[in-house]
Amino acid sequence: MDIFDNISPFDYRYYARDKKIFEKLSPFLSENARISYMLKVELALVKVLAKRGICSKDVAAEVEKAVNKVTSEEVYKGEEKIRHDVRALANAIRDKVSDKAKPFVHFTSTSYDIVNTSIAARFKDFTEQVLLPEVLELEKTLIALARKEKDTLQIGRTHGQHAEPITFGFAMAEYVSRLGSCIEKIRESGANLRGKFSGAVGAYNASSVFFSDPEKFEEEVLAEVGLSPAAHSTQVSEPEYITDYIHSVVSAFGVLANLADDMRNLQRSEIAEIGESFDSKQVGSSTMPHKRNPINFENVKSMWKVFMPMMNTVYMDQISEHQRDLTNSASARFIPELLAGFFVSVSRMTRTLKKLSVDQKNILKNFDQNKEMVIAEPIYIILAAHNHPDAHEYVKQLTLKSQQTGRLLKDLLFEDESVRPYLNKLTKSQKDILSAPEKYTGIASKKTETVCKLWEKRLLN
Repeated sequence: MDIFDNISPFDYRYYARDKKIFEKLSPFLSENARISYMLKVELALVKVLAKRGICSKDVAAEVEKAVNKVTSEEVYKGEEKIRHDVRALANAIRDKVSDKAKPFVHFTSTSYDIVNTSIAARFKDFTEQVLLPEVLELEKTLIALARKEKDTLQIGRTHGQHAEPITFGFAMAEYVSRLGSCIEKIRESGANLRGKFSGAVGAYNASSVFFSDPEKFEEEVLAEVGLSPAAHSTQVSEPEYITDYIHSVVSAFGVLANLADDMRNLQRSEIAEIGESFDSKQVGSSTMPHKRNPINFENVKSMWKVFMPMMNTVYMDQISEHQRDLTNSASARFIPELLAGFFVSVSRMTRTLKKLSVDQKNILKNFDQNKEMVIAEPIYIILAAHNHPDAHEYVKQLTLKSQQTGRLLKDLLFEDESVRPYLNKLTKSQKDILSAPEKYTGIASKKTETVCKLWEKRLLN
């Protein structure tokens, strides 16, 4: 099949054409993966039945051979006939085993014992084997960048305006910390995904006919696929497990989008403090040859715009009438796209940041635009500390005078005899800040290192 005949951009643009990404995501997020994990759960059931003596080990071995031969195509063909996907899957297994094995396929289970459990198992495996290594690589990249630039002077910005001096590394440390918190939540919620094997309404009706300990039986089946049972279930397991997991991913996606926005803005022509790597053969515009657009950061923001709203659907999927309705059966099938979108964006962000160029000249030029004004805050604080009766208003008027006359703020300050008694009390370090605004960075560099060490210890050691 020609991938360009497909509808989803993932197939023809972001996913199938990239072999490395395809090989990582397909075993967990594809439709083949969905069916493969349901088959694993069906096999887990028969294995436990054999351990408990309900069926023979030969039956379990027979079912194992059968599930390894079932294809997605034959499941779908079966569904076309009977209009039920899980029964079609069970039938595909039954078609490949002997009559003595047939009764034990899907024994005592309902469809969502298989579906809910398989979803939890594959998302848990995806998180541990694929997603976490990728986001941890991004975290390492951010830490390395923050450390490299921890002493690189930069003007801090609030409301889009020049504020106080920081360092570029300090700006990156914000994202080290925010992403670090999100990674912990992804790890925790991914590990806490739960399955169920409690029957059509969750009361263990069918399994209790055969087992005196149906809850223990459930634990044993789920253990085969690396899961624990939900504390309570109906026909479906408690939806908050998956809701919390997807929320942790979407929250992390928001951090990526914010970082992408900051990086994109720092590449504006009039700012130009950083730059994405630009290949010699790369084209920025179809009509303007000089353009070098921040396409990678823009793509991450664009992906977030697509997938963040899907969180609303996940929240709505928490609602199911009584012991079950089917209002989440279609919507939940799109969750793998959200996970794939996040993974692709993390991967893109890592690649882009590893090749990021920091323009030291432009960073300093931008800082110099208002470096004489950034001392307004320390002037105000120092005067107030020495009991000036209205320090904030005084400094505000002084800044207006500086802007109107073009004279340096510090010159106007030191020429004003009315504040001489206060200035005489200044320490040497306070005077140095007023004379050298670039030193007014607080503990930006130190804080950057503290944050990097914290998240290295919590995530990477």
